[in-house]
Amino acid sequence: MLAPTKKTEIITRFRTHDSDTGSPEVQIAILSERIGELTEHFKTHAKDHASRRGLLMLVSKRRRLLDYLKTNDSDRYREVIGKLGLRK
Repeated sequence: MLAPTKKTEIITRFRTHDSDTGSPEVQIAILSERIGELTEHFKTHAKDHASRRGLLMLVSKRRRLLDYLKTNDSDRYREVIGKLGLRK
């Protein structure tokens, strides 16, 4: 789970306007942060299979959001990919 201060920092960095909290860019950034934290968790807890299922669900949700963004606005897609340093 993300700390509230970390989450607000991510939202302010990726929002498209002042009151934006749920645009695809913000959602993708939050999911990426959670995926990174879970990846670190698995370096010490390799047998935590229940959380691994959650990680796979987060990765697929991020993939779906990225696909949505790619089909609707490819410029925003490339910008998000560049900011987060994701492959593809």
